[in-house]
Amino acid sequence: MPNILITGATGFVGGAVVEHLLRQYQGEDINLLLLVRAEDQAAGLARIKDNLEKFDLTVEQLNKISEQSILLGDLSTPEGFIQDARLDSVTHVINSAAIASFGNNPAMWRVNVDGSLAFAKRMANVKGLKRFIHVGTAMASMPDKDSVFYEDMPDNEHNEDLVQYTASKRAIENLIRQECPQLPFVVARPSIIVGHTQFGCRPSSSIFWVFLMALKLKKFTCNLDDKIDVIPVDYCAMVLVNLCLSETISHDFYHISSGEDLCTPFHEIDASVAKANNTTAIVGEYQKVSYAEFAGIRKQFKDILGPCNDKIILRAIKLYGGFAELNVKFDNQRLMDMGMPKPAAFKTYIDKCVSSTKGRSIPELMMVDFK
Repeated sequence: MPNILITGATGFVGGAVVEHLLRQYQGEDINLLLLVRAEDQAAGLARIKDNLEKFDLTVEQLNKISEQSILLGDLSTPEGFIQDARLDSVTHVINSAAIASFGNNPAMWRVNVDGSLAFAKRMANVKGLKRFIHVGTAMASMPDKDSVFYEDMPDNEHNEDLVQYTASKRAIENLIRQECPQLPFVVARPSIIVGHTQFGCRPSSSIFWVFLMALKLKKFTCNLDDKIDVIPVDYCAMVLVNLCLSETISHDFYHISSGEDLCTPFHEIDASVAKANNTTAIVGEYQKVSYAEFAGIRKQFKDILGPCNDKIILRAIKLYGGFAELNVKFDNQRLMDMGMPKPAAFKTYIDKCVSSTKGRSIPELMMVDFK
């Protein structure tokens, strides 16, 4: 009977992993242990269920998680939970917990690197552990502009990280490989995760607001023919669970991405959002501009986007504009070789992302990425 420990279950990816397990393994014997920050197990369970309500699970499905499923702890202070005896019975781990902020969160390195390494060292001593899936990010490879990044390629050390988040995720992968050689360690690096194919942005508005902002401004740092590698969170969760529970897998590193064929051109995002809003696409009005040009019109942001902090908007443009103009694609051949299905194309569920964000301002939607 698999005993699966999931970290980050109150977050976007971790919540989707729990959702997938509760839906797909209803009649099977799988025990879940969920790492949660809370004062007690009752409060931890409440946090988990509050997050899972975004996925429309039934009461019966939600009731499969009890207070006994809660492991109280925080990766920023791993000494508070790594001595829990229940860890010795864990057979599988999906480690999705991280500070996934593109802001300068002072706790980022402490959680994403130091705490995660202490946790990995503890799990490396669990004799019955079959697999430790670590969720990274494809952007940690520091890909070259206009490239396809393949899974057997080394990270590009000659490039610089656009944000500290990607640097922290690459650092922890390297440290775990160096210091925990006995850990059954598998890295899964998702590309850009946006929305859910059924629930749109209800689970999280992460990243989707960037497209809305660019369309409102009618300008951004990329060409409309450039492409972006986007996957929905439910696809990411499905792959993570399969990588975790498969009896055998061939590699210790996988991209979870749309691959070369399904990367989405920005003009298709424009057309799909316009169709969902019953408005006209901006393709004829769109301008590719530099960050410096954006800085020159920053006082116009409030007129276009509504009440907002122009400094934060400008910073967001600098960060996300840097990613958008990369025009990079991530190869997913290893998943295809496993027989995994291809992800849903972004344009096929953009309507759900649009409907689930109606009435919410850009500043409100973007806060999830600047916590």
